[in-house]
Order: sequence, then structure tokens, then C-alpha cells
Amino acid sequence: MSSLEKIIQIPNELILNIFGEFDTHVKKIEKVLGVHITNRENGIKIVGEGENVNKSERVLSQLADTARRGIEISTQNVDYLLSLVFDNKEKEVSKLNEDYVCMTPAGKYIRPKTLGQKKYIDLIRNKMIVFGAGPAGTGKTYLAMAHAITAFKNNEVNRIILTRPAIEAGEKLGFLPGDLQSKIDPYLRPLYDALYEIMGVEAYIKNKERGLIEVAPLAYMRGRTLDNCFIVLDEAQNTTPAQMKMFLTRIGFGSKAVITGDLTQKDLPSSSGLEVAMRVLKNVDDIGFSKLTNKDVVRHPLVQKIVKAYENYENRKTKADKTKNK
Repeated sequence: MSSLEKIIQIPNELILNIFGEFDTHVKKIEKVLGVHITNRENGIKIVGEGENVNKSERVLSQLADTARRGIEISTQNVDYLLSLVFDNKEKEVSKLNEDYVCMTPAGKYIRPKTLGQKKYIDLIRNKMIVFGAGPAGTGKTYLAMAHAITAFKNNEVNRIILTRPAIEAGEKLGFLPGDLQSKIDPYLRPLYDALYEIMGVEAYIKNKERGLIEVAPLAYMRGRTLDNCFIVLDEAQNTTPAQMKMFLTRIGFGSKAVITGDLTQKDLPSSSGLEVAMRVLKNVDDIGFSKLTNKDVVRHPLVQKIVKAYENYENRKTKADKTKNK
């Protein structure tokens, strides 16, 4: 292997963001690409095998572009950029940096962090109904909620309706303490958490009291016509086909709906309404489908490894079952 040394120029004010606290980001690049990176007076020096030095330069250049935009670089940003550089797609990160859905009361921009998320939010912008399927941690619900709140603030819709099926996943509702609302609230808690972060607690309470934001179990949607609403149906893998049909036929004029779910975490003993709907409606105009993967997981890197391990396990199990039945 031929060794190469390269020096690249990056403004000093960007170095801390790019290198990370205790040089965490640079150490990750060094480990993955097998190079040595040092900050010298005359620039950033990269030493290593030729091709890996070039890849490191491309990663650092993209991180510098991200830092110039005032975006705080996280470990997830570095991990994702490293995965893209092996496919020569690292320049597409600029599409993520240029886009955002909204800004939280704390001043945080909510933006796509992966190319899969970018395609997902583009579908939400352009389609009346969007199905977002993918594993845990891919931002399906969070980005849908951010879009709902943005549409509400821009007066594109009059109300936000957030709903989930109340499925007894291993526990019986009847044994939980409190009244019906107290028993149902734990199933809706992730929706409340996202609302508090994206909209702010005070704004949420104010709009909820005025009836402009509704968080309710899916069963409460029956018999209604939902006009001028942004509707998010979460955990849709736990809907029956009949429930999904009921929900989809509630959507009225001026409304937009996002249906999210993870088909690998179904708690139903029978067919999932999400799976059936994605198959039945695949050729219907103005309905979009986004299938996120483990590459779009934006939680702790360990979550991505867990999702990938389960995918491999399920694939092996499926192949073994097919071989057994032959």
C-alpha cells in the first residue's frame, strides 16, 4: 500500500466543531479509514494509505461545509457521512444541510439527517397521504409531527390530529390504575413528548384547550370527517385492515395525513393494516410511500446495530423456514 500525506485548509473557527469534544469526530474518522489526522499551523494533515487519505479529505470537507452553516456536528453526522463516502455519495449531504422543516422554541432546527429522511419529508410536502414505514429511530413520527406543526403555524390547516391504536402489547389495560384516559395516555405519551419539544408546552396547552390540537386513540376517529386537518397516525403496524380503511376514509377536503409504523414491531396476531394498505394503494395518485431502513436510524449508533442484527436474524429465519417447507 502506498502512503500519502495531504494538508487541507480549514478555518480555525470551524476546527472545534469538526474535530468534536476531545477530538471524538476525528478519532472516529481515523479508526474507520485507518489514517492519522493532526491539526498543524499550516493546516489539517492527513497521513495514510492513498485512497483512504482521499476519502478522509472528502469527509472533512463536507464536515467543514456543515460547520460553515452553523450546524453543530454530532457523532451521528460523522457516522452517516462515513457510510456515504464509501458509495461516493458524500456530496449529497449538502441537500440535508440546505433543508429544514421548522425551528423549535429553543432555537433548534429540525432538519433531515439522512437521504432517506430527505425523501420522506419531500413526499410529505408534495403528497396528500404519505405512508412512512421503517425501524425504530428513523424519525418517522418526529418529522411528521414537525410538518404538522409547521402547516398549522402557516395556516395551511386549521387543526392537528394525532392518533395511535391502543394495543395491549403484553399488558392488559384493565389492570392499569385510573380512569380510561389515564389508561390510554401511556400509549400516547410519545406524541405528547414530541409536541412539547417542537411546539412548546404553553403553546400546546393553549391550542389544545381551544380544540385545535387533538391527541386521541384511533377508535375515536370512527364516524368523523376530518376537513382542513393535518393528521398523523402513529404505530400504524398495530392497526387491523378494517381500522386502517376506517381511518383513511375519514380524511376530508384540505387535509393531509401521514401514517407511520414499523412492520417488524407488530403486536397484532393477524394481518397489519399498514402492510395491507401499502400493498393495496401502491398505484393510487397523490399517495406517497417512504421505506426507511437501518441506515436512516438517527438515535445512538448502537440502535442502528440492533436494528441491523434483527434484520439479519429475520432474514435467516425466513430462509430457514422456506427451506424447511420445501
